[in-house]
Amino acid sequence: MRVQRVVLNSRPGTHGTPVAENFRTEEANLPDKLNAGQVKARTLYLSVDPYMRIRMNDYTGIDFMKPWQLSEVLDGGGVGIVEESQHTNWAKGDFVTSFNWPWQTKAILEGNTLEKIDPQLADGHLSYFLGAIGMPGLTSLFAIKERGHITIGSNKTLVVSGAAGACGSLAGQIGRLEGCSRVVGICGTDEKCSILVSELGFDAAINYKKGNVAEELRKVCPSGVDVYFDNVGGDISDTVIRQMNQNSHVILCGQISQYNNDMAHLPPLLPEIESILKTKNITRERFMVFQYKDKFEPGILQLSQWFKEGKLKIRETVINGLENMGVAFQSMMTGGNIGKQIVRISE
Repeated sequence: MRVQRVVLNSRPGTHGTPVAENFRTEEANLPDKLNAGQVKARTLYLSVDPYMRIRMNDYTGIDFMKPWQLSEVLDGGGVGIVEESQHTNWAKGDFVTSFNWPWQTKAILEGNTLEKIDPQLADGHLSYFLGAIGMPGLTSLFAIKERGHITIGSNKTLVVSGAAGACGSLAGQIGRLEGCSRVVGICGTDEKCSILVSELGFDAAINYKKGNVAEELRKVCPSGVDVYFDNVGGDISDTVIRQMNQNSHVILCGQISQYNNDMAHLPPLLPEIESILKTKNITRERFMVFQYKDKFEPGILQLSQWFKEGKLKIRETVINGLENMGVAFQSMMTGGNIGKQIVRISE
């Protein structure tokens, strides 16, 4: 069987900016027969995420994250439907997901690498399992709950950078649900700022490309910052940390401003920032969602419940066609998405 797939055409270079041309769509043969334990699935949706930029380098510097290989099929979060099965747990018509789904129109997968999804949890929106009711949702939920130290009535102010992205747009809402009294987002366009405030319940939003972020932050966070959900790193994060309160918390979710640098050797923090963290006893720890795998199932149920109750608003940006994976990736890396960036492969 002939299928379409996306391979890594070229590397952008350790410090380069990725472009659509780094990816190539080609045809490939899929075996006609399945081995025991395998399933054949048709791909419905694929995810593109900032962490994938690291995998475009020939060395990631991270043990559990292998680099993509040139001219080989790429992989990431995916959702599909089983068309044929030689695995006892899966039957034709089952909807399944995997964190390592090949970027192909159809794929043969090892059944034990898949997880079943219940469309009812997302009111039939299967793409949500790659976003708000999937890994980004779990990341935002556990980061806020486990590292934010937020409680009802504690009157804390939460600031979220990359606030209109897949995790940021959820983290602000979850922070509110967990008890934050004030939620402020930082993003890169007036449109995103408007959506954060008018649709997603943020109290205020700052466009970092306009005006003075430090001044704006002082205006909208008059009592300082208690929790900072950091998606970007760099100058913006330094600016937020300068206004953080004693015994506050930085949640290191992402560092997208640094992903075009050598991620194996991130630049050290400024001495001034190191001093602030120490003097004010500010915790700053990298957050890894897989540390909480034992809580994934109740976490998904919580996210689904909030969504169904209208307490968690979901935004996503959808591009159609496997051939546009590179376009979607380039757009996501330059802030073209609002909410989760998704590529629809088939209906």
